Amino acid sequence: MPKYPRADERFRMVERQIEARGVRNSRVLAAMRDIPRHLFIPPPYDRGAYDDCPLPIGNGQTISQPYIVALMTELLRPNPGDNVLEIGAGCGYQAAVLAALVKKVTTIERIPAVADLARHNLAALDIFNAEVVVGDGTCGYPQNAPYDGIIITAATPEVPRPLAGQMAEGGRLVAPVGGREVQELVVVEKQGGRVTESFHGGVRFVPLIGEHGWEN
Repeated sequence: MPKYPRADERFRMVERQIEARGVRNSRVLAAMRDIPRHLFIPPPYDRGAYDDCPLPIGNGQTISQPYIVALMTELLRPNPGDNVLEIGAGCGYQAAVLAALVKKVTTIERIPAVADLARHNLAALDIFNAEVVVGDGTCGYPQNAPYDGIIITAATPEVPRPLAGQMAEGGRLVAPVGGREVQELVVVEKQGGRVTESFHGGVRFVPLIGEHGWEN
């Protein structure tokens, strides 16, 4: 039996919105089936938790559409022993998905009330390998570096230099890079001291606010 209610909706979400659009990583698909997205979304918006769209979570922030969460997670190529940094905790849903796939997640949120929401949601699901930190995500979190994976869940004009410096050898960074309105999903890889980039289609995220991002 599934651990959480609305399992049928999650299975349909994965089948119709995620697998049908090309996401194939079996561990990512399993996490998306298991994590109850509706518990991360306040009413009345939780009724549409498994629809193919972002939704408000309060304080002017949103939870990304399920397909984008799955796609960015797959592009990160998470392994069970990985140490991962997320920039933009929001309600904690992306961190919950990552926590099901890796050893340790550090997620940074600049708005204290939103960070408290993420902590509450993660604790309610007994997720204890995800640490929520309040701060400027564009500066990263060197205390827990180096990171095997870094995921930025807000639009950045360029990859913040501090984050690139906190990547482990062999690490990957996934971010929406571009203007405030439209961005390109970029994967940065660090191998043999060299950094390479690949591009994975257009996306739209709220702006990443901070010293190495956009001004508020």
